[in-house]
Amino acid sequence: MPGPLRDSYNRPIRDLRVSLTDRCNFRCFYCLPHGEPPMAEKEQVLSYEEIEYVCDIFTELGIEKIRLTGGEPMMRRDIEQIIFKLAQLKDKGLKDLALTTNGYFLPHRAHSLKEAGLDRITISLDSLKRDVFKQMTGVDVLDRVMEGIAAAKEAGLDPIKINAVIVRGHNEDEVADFAAFAREHDVKMRFIEFMPLDSGHDWNREDVVSGREIRQRIEERFPLEPLDVARGSETSSRYRFVDGAPGEIGIIAPVTEPFCGACSRIRLTSDGQIRTCLFSTLEHSLRDVIRDGASRAETIDFIESVVMKKEPRHYINDPGFVTLSRSMSFIGG
Repeated sequence: MPGPLRDSYNRPIRDLRVSLTDRCNFRCFYCLPHGEPPMAEKEQVLSYEEIEYVCDIFTELGIEKIRLTGGEPMMRRDIEQIIFKLAQLKDKGLKDLALTTNGYFLPHRAHSLKEAGLDRITISLDSLKRDVFKQMTGVDVLDRVMEGIAAAKEAGLDPIKINAVIVRGHNEDEVADFAAFAREHDVKMRFIEFMPLDSGHDWNREDVVSGREIRQRIEERFPLEPLDVARGSETSSRYRFVDGAPGEIGIIAPVTEPFCGACSRIRLTSDGQIRTCLFSTLEHSLRDVIRDGASRAETIDFIESVVMKKEPRHYINDPGFVTLSRSMSFIGG
């Protein structure tokens, strides 16, 4: 039996992000500002049987967490079927099956996701103001996303995480309001620094609101203290409210406070490409390997060889940083 995946820096790889589709019904300016992306051809996208097969292999190789992403993963009509199949891997060592979504489809499908075997959910919410939400996402559906959050809570998809990308000149004045939202609804609020992942390549460092500033803005209203837990390979620095109120704060600061040294993640795009880092400039086609008839052992060898090429860190802050050719919608969160 193959041993657990490790890269050339001896980091264990425990977390697999699987993008189910590059399609999305939102047009967030930090991801898809220029309309419909050049989507992968249908025959290039992995089928649910292929997703099940490769996830089974990754679980055998020590993957403990699988997060389904997109695009918007709930645009896959077979999303519940995929979740049901992957939930069976809990008998083989999988400990956590999660989903990241924009929340649009949750009001009517949260319960079916839970029944299929989904453990927990992360919902994107970049503003609590209707006009700002529309400006940032390209759609006027804030009320529907709020309904989706309520439906997820009712369905028991706990703990619910809420992601907000904070961008200078757009929503940095809402940071403390988001903290109040976390307290009121007992959710885990995650603030994410603006990263160079947009299809328009319009990212500007001056638009980044640092993790330090985000925390300062929260503490002007709600004092925080670090959670007494080891961060390990987690992407976020986690905090609780000093007054004991419900809810949690997490700050993900890959630009100003990189956490690459303990990275445990590997990514699979919707068209079957392995990415060893969110900011990789290279992709490795697992789809071609399995469709060319490789045996399970040969597929494992390929995955292990790719993982050994995982970068020591990202290069956002280097003068020679190369903007990615594919936007976040292709790569998956």
